[in-house]
Amino acid sequence: MTEKKFPLDKTALEKIAQKYPTPFYVYDEKAIIENVRRIKAAFSVFPSYKNHFAVKALPNPYILKILCAEGFGADCSSYPELLLAEMAGMKGEDIMLTSNETPASQYEAARKMGAVINLDDFTHIEFLEKTAGLPELISFRYNPGPLKEGNAIIGKPEESKYGFTREQLIKGYSLLKEKGVKRFALHTMVASNELSVPYHIETARMLFELAVEIKEKTGVRIEFVNLGGGVGIPYKPEQDAVDYQTLTGSIQKAYNEVIKGTGLDPLGIRTEWGRNITGPYGWLVARAIHKKEIYRKYIGLDACMADLMRPALYGAYHHITIPGKEAAPLTEVYDVVGSLCENNDKFAIQRSLPKIDTASENGTGDFVVIHDAGAHGRAMGFNYNGKLRCGELLLRQDGSIVQIRRPETTEDYFATLDLAGVKDFC
Repeated sequence: MTEKKFPLDKTALEKIAQKYPTPFYVYDEKAIIENVRRIKAAFSVFPSYKNHFAVKALPNPYILKILCAEGFGADCSSYPELLLAEMAGMKGEDIMLTSNETPASQYEAARKMGAVINLDDFTHIEFLEKTAGLPELISFRYNPGPLKEGNAIIGKPEESKYGFTREQLIKGYSLLKEKGVKRFALHTMVASNELSVPYHIETARMLFELAVEIKEKTGVRIEFVNLGGGVGIPYKPEQDAVDYQTLTGSIQKAYNEVIKGTGLDPLGIRTEWGRNITGPYGWLVARAIHKKEIYRKYIGLDACMADLMRPALYGAYHHITIPGKEAAPLTEVYDVVGSLCENNDKFAIQRSLPKIDTASENGTGDFVVIHDAGAHGRAMGFNYNGKLRCGELLLRQDGSIVQIRRPETTEDYFATLDLAGVKDFC
């Protein structure tokens, strides 16, 4: 079981909302740091370890700077994400570029930064060489196909557009060696939001065995393996979080059984965890503004799926609490919805909750806190229906609140249009 906590009470929220109107995201700096330190302690059993935070999960330089100060790097998938990592103080091989169908300009930017380039396809070797040149260190992304099961979010590996086959890896490393590349790494990413510890152990063993095979067949010594991301979080209260010590203890056992005595020890361990780094420590805070009763009871929020689209996109569960009513009986069953002109704009469907007061009833309306929104939340926002994405707040370790991203304005929405040209257009 996982207790769903929110670090601010209703009184504190009312004060914050006077300065920063809802909806907004809140992230807990202290909780994020404590989580990062637990992860580092668990992985300290390996010769070397670094997590490259998946920037796509929470692309905010304030958050990245906190992680950088704790020794984390960044995993990037675009030029703006590379820039965000650089803004946060990450340098060189702290940064990895893991992208697909990558334009030349992004390879060139990564080369200039000294970032680790993680190639997604055999043909990209020649493309990289012609456009940006081959760096000293190159990583390949492995797609195990039917040898490994995926999960509901990321799908089956054999249906995935990502990565090299096993045969292409052997051919690719041999080619890089011939071309004078000196350092090599291996990566995979085969699941998303996976809570099964045995699944992640199996992935690690798979990469360890593959690294041995590569050395035997090509003479290439893999410097580090990147186990990818994919570690899930307990979105539902009845779920349990992944135990880091259990996970790393079992991975260490696989390491000792497979890597020791092969000439690959010491082998570095990398991850690109994002969701489990910040996900449980971020919340979307909204107000209940309308109540509707037809065939079901609906609570309408001042947020919508443009602010958090995971429930609509994946049917994902996000726990909901009502500040000030945490101990109140769950007497009502609501669909909790937003204002987008899409019927799947629902944060919760037929959810048992306390009676919720709305702005249409009493002028302010209850706060509605949507939990576990600290990853793949604000980052996946969009502007359909002319919706403006909300801002982000950081709860500092001293209890103060800092705005780390302001909400969008109508001026932002129109900024990319040539409005002057519209006047003369016919």
